[in-house]
Amino acid sequence: DFYEMFFEDAEKASQILEITLTSRDAGSPERIPMCGVPYHSAKGYIETLVSKGYKVAICEQTEDPKQAKGVVKREVVQLITPGTITEGKTIDGKSNHYIASAEQLSEDSFAFVYLDISTGEANSSIIEGGAKTLLQQLQAYNIQELVVTEQLHLLLAEQATQLGIVLSIEQGEMNNQQVEHYLIHLPEAIKGAAK
Repeated sequence: DFYEMFFEDAEKASQILEITLTSRDAGSPERIPMCGVPYHSAKGYIETLVSKGYKVAICEQTEDPKQAKGVVKREVVQLITPGTITEGKTIDGKSNHYIASAEQLSEDSFAFVYLDISTGEANSSIIEGGAKTLLQQLQAYNIQELVVTEQLHLLLAEQATQLGIVLSIEQGEMNNQQVEHYLIHLPEAIKGAAK
């Protein structure tokens, strides 16, 4: 079994992971670029992508191919990002691996919350002093990923990128069913705190 990547994802991943880029006939003059990694050794490849600031979505078949009519149904079953990775070489046990979120309260103040998913450590604070002070806090805590609104993304994108922080744009609030779905993949230490 293989995890496969296609199109631009395959082109980028083949270079980063130093794996062979091939192509598949798509019934048109253009062939579809593709590459893949064996299922049993995917963790190392995923760690490499995440350590370089990429987000990895794991898609798996969600129905029996023998029962499927047409294309076998697939769904995203896991999303691994620099702030949500919980195992592997990038988690050394000696330093925290924070994901954070910030919300602008006024021109000079921000609500700031950060969490290490691998340990369950979480804190929050109000940061006064504008975007410069917020960025200093992000650097001081070695934040790996920051979830922000589109407006805050525009304000922080350039400086956060220079600090090696991956920015993720908030897509709105989750309902209880969505929260329960994502709690399945969290370590026991933080499931209670997340509810």
